Amino acid sequence: MPLNALTGTRIREHRTRTGLRQSELAQAVGVSASYLNLIEHNRRRVAGDLLERIALALGVSADALQGVDDADTGAALREAAAAAGVAAELDRAEEFAGRYPGWAALVATQNRRIAQLEQAVEALSDRMSQDPHLSAGLHELLSAATSVRSTAAILADTPDIEPEWRARFERNLAEDTARLANGAEALVGYLDGVAAQETGIASPQEELESWLAAQGWHLPSLEAGGDPASVLEGASELASRAARQMARDWLETYAQDARALPLPGFLAAIRRDGMDPGRLAARFGATPAMVFRRLATLPPDTGPLGVVICDGSGTLVFRKPLPGFPVPRFGAACPLWPLYDALCRPGQPVQARIEVAGRLAAGFDAWAWGSFEHPRGFAAPGVMRAYMLLQPASGDGAPRRPVGTSCRICPRDDCTARREPAITGEGTL
Repeated sequence: MPLNALTGTRIREHRTRTGLRQSELAQAVGVSASYLNLIEHNRRRVAGDLLERIALALGVSADALQGVDDADTGAALREAAAAAGVAAELDRAEEFAGRYPGWAALVATQNRRIAQLEQAVEALSDRMSQDPHLSAGLHELLSAATSVRSTAAILADTPDIEPEWRARFERNLAEDTARLANGAEALVGYLDGVAAQETGIASPQEELESWLAAQGWHLPSLEAGGDPASVLEGASELASRAARQMARDWLETYAQDARALPLPGFLAAIRRDGMDPGRLAARFGATPAMVFRRLATLPPDTGPLGVVICDGSGTLVFRKPLPGFPVPRFGAACPLWPLYDALCRPGQPVQARIEVAGRLAAGFDAWAWGSFEHPRGFAAPGVMRAYMLLQPASGDGAPRRPVGTSCRICPRDDCTARREPAITGEGTL
């Protein structure tokens, strides 16, 4: 089979559509992020076992990545029809792709482009909701624009102004105009960087999560009884003091969980009893919270699993993402997540099958648990935590609870839990 020069482009498109970062896909297939970047920009050919591993991680066929089968174009056409809600002749998609390959490629490309733009809007919306740098930049632009308008109004409304004052106002106008232009240029550059950056880090929490993702969320040295302090010493990627403190707390908890729930026995219990955190907790005599944390640290080859943890305020304090289930990096998440059901009902297990709103809705099985924890003893205030485990749902047709990512980009305009209108306009679902 000949290698296709655009295989890297297709890999990038499929990765972007599934919501994976470069570092996450690179970790999953066993290559460096820089080498994957060369592949995605068609600077390195990819075939054989590596191509198969990438295809498996993306949930597509190797042929789809090489673009050698009209059936893949037909699948792309059906995907476009489903996303647009159009009652097209789905059973004739391959026939259309074979007879009019150019038009078929155009439709598929436009569908992919729309999906990419929607993801860019989601990322920008997520950051704009709480990013302090963006707020400061906008404040600077408004300040400069107000100053320009005020000076221009004085010059326009005072024709007989003295030359000395006119020169001063004109100088101020020139300086404020330059400040406005520089501020706008910097803001555009910043937003472009947000859209293009694969692994932008804006907080200690993101710094920690990025480092954990690079390790595959699994630390063999701690599984073998290693010292958390020695692991932290080798984590040169954790540059800030706050991130290292958060990492120290996480590694100590990881080590405690690993001792209480040894990996071989824990994996054997999963194979025997499934992923249900309640059953696993009962088998090992552990707390459900410990089981949720342990599930977040399983080896990458265990299967696609996502784990989200929030505190009593509803703020997400840990995010292990799952393809197809976007987790906000800034701002509030969807209040309909089972995570928040568990937060409101501590001590009561929550299980639900959910469907994430989007052009191509994705289904997941979710388990959630909320509990009061007393890490410093009963004399200190309790800490509320809620945990949620996610796994791709089977296609058995069971009812699904509709959820979103956050209100700012959710297309479900009739949702009773909506806090604000979507920035993309009225929804369609």
